[in-house]
Amino acid sequence: MAITLPQEYGYVLLAVASTFFVNTFHAGLTSKYRKASGIKYPVAYASNEVAEKDPKAFAFNCAQRAHANFTENLTPAIGATLIAGLRYPVAAAALGVAWSVSRVVYAIGYAASGPKGRSTGSLFGALVDFSLKLTATYAAVKFILEQ
Repeated sequence: MAITLPQEYGYVLLAVASTFFVNTFHAGLTSKYRKASGIKYPVAYASNEVAEKDPKAFAFNCAQRAHANFTENLTPAIGATLIAGLRYPVAAAALGVAWSVSRVVYAIGYAASGPKGRSTGSLFGALVDFSLKLTATYAAVKFILEQ
């Protein structure tokens, strides 16, 4: 089977490229909170004892966890965007950009307000993520059925 990329597939690639900048944003945010907390490399997280007593260490842990959560979800989001874009490039691109935006909202909320602060980004992101995965699955099934 030959796959011809839709004319609008560039938008899909641009949406995926946006994740590079989201990752850089996460790294900068985590670095800012690491510096404020005084936690030195290579320590990945402040211990629970330290974080419970020091709000800056707690905020660093939250920023660090938001970044880790981003990287944990990045591969499926990129894959779903690329697959969905083979059939529905504009929808996939819009969902991909929405996913990136949701990850920025998630990170800002989590770092600034702790676990409760991630709710808006988390809910929006989960909806977008599920939509991307459904669209990718539907696109894949359409490829199979049209063979």
